[in-house]
Amino acid sequence: MPQLERLRADHAPAVLAFELANRAYFAASISDRGDEFFERFTDRHDALLAEQEAGHGAFHVLVAQDGSVLGRFNLIFVEDGAAELGYRVAQHVAGRGVATATVRELCRLAAVRYGLRTLRAATSHGNAASQKVLAKAGFVPIGPADPADLGGKPGTWYQRDLALQ
Repeated sequence: MPQLERLRADHAPAVLAFELANRAYFAASISDRGDEFFERFTDRHDALLAEQEAGHGAFHVLVAQDGSVLGRFNLIFVEDGAAELGYRVAQHVAGRGVATATVRELCRLAAVRYGLRTLRAATSHGNAASQKVLAKAGFVPIGPADPADLGGKPGTWYQRDLALQ
């Protein structure tokens, strides 16, 4: 059974392998991270850990029994009681309910562990899979997203009130 774990330094090799293995798959629906992301991966991973330690966010990985990463699920704290959710799952588990189940679990953790009241997530109009995940996890559309936030693609912001769990 996969486990949702808070990001740690020792996750770095598995996270990098996940990102590399799924790069083309991700680029089909969201902006590619670019070569620099991979060239400076260790610095970026360390920066995420520092942000997490400083209380600016909570970063998670969904880890399979063999230690491989199946997905990334991030909360960026934006204001008192609210956070922005971002996530991505490996191509080989997409469409199997993994993202929906994990987003639901992260909503529970967001309320219980992090004391959050509201989560928001943006997705492009072309990313139907992400729209379905958000809807199934209890998010509702609240308005247009700035294309600059979605790699130049038009999209929608979704929100979930965690008190309605």
